Amino acid sequence: MIVRRSPFLISRVDAGSSSAFLVHSDVVNWVLLQEGTDITLIDGGYPGQASDVVESIRHIGGRPEDIRGALLTHAHVDHIGGLATLQEQYGFDVFMDPVEVSHARREHLQQAGPGDIVPLAYQPRVLRWLAKVMPLGVLSRKGIAEAKPFPDPLDLPGRPVPVAAHGHTDGHSAYLIADGEVLVSGDALVSGHPISTITGPQCISDAFQHDVATARQTVESFTTFDATTLFPGHGPRADGAVADAARRALEAS
Repeated sequence: MIVRRSPFLISRVDAGSSSAFLVHSDVVNWVLLQEGTDITLIDGGYPGQASDVVESIRHIGGRPEDIRGALLTHAHVDHIGGLATLQEQYGFDVFMDPVEVSHARREHLQQAGPGDIVPLAYQPRVLRWLAKVMPLGVLSRKGIAEAKPFPDPLDLPGRPVPVAAHGHTDGHSAYLIADGEVLVSGDALVSGHPISTITGPQCISDAFQHDVATARQTVESFTTFDATTLFPGHGPRADGAVADAARRALEAS
C-alpha cells in the first residue's frame, strides 16, 4: 500500500501483528514500526522535519507519545536532527550501534562539511539540494546527549534486528524488520539522492562517506541477504531481492 501525502510518501509492509512504514520525503527518509498502539521510530530526518515526523505518525493512526523507543542508523544531521528534537520532547530512549554512540553525543563528528560540498557546488542539482536542506537545519551539530548502545535483548515494537553496516560512518547500522522481509539500509545502500544522476540502487556519493572501502564491503555483505524489500535512507522504496539491488549498486559505483 502506498499513500501520497504532502510533504512525504508513506508505504507499508505488514508482518504478523506489526506493520512497517517507510516515510519518504524528497530529501531523506525515516521508518515507523507499529505493533498495536506501540511505535518504534527509526531515524528522524533533519531538525526542520520533526513536525513532519509527528504528522507521519498521526497519519498511521498513532501519536508521538506512543513511541516506545527509537533507533538510529547513523548520526548525520539528516537522520538525527528531527529525532533529537522529538527525544527531548517525549523522553524516549534512542539506541544505536555502540560505535555510533559517541558520534550521536557529538563527542566527534563524521559528517561532510563545506570542504566536501564546495567542489560540487557548481552542479545545478547540488545547488538545488542545498536550497532545500539549508532551511531544514543542515548546518546543525546538535546531537543526543543520552544516546545509548543497543541493549541485550533489543525489545522494541516491530522486533527490529540490527545489522552492522559500517563505513558511511564508523558505527552505521542497518535493520532487518518485518520478519526479515525488509532491510532498513540507512545510507549504506540508497535508491536515489538529490545530487545523484543515478536512478535505482546505488552507493551514496563518496563526498558523504567516511570510509569508502568499508562502506563498499557493507554493500557486498548485503548480497547475502534474503530480504525482498529495501527501505533506504534516501530515495523511494525498492521492491525485489535486496541482494540483487546491492549487486547493481556495486556495479554502478
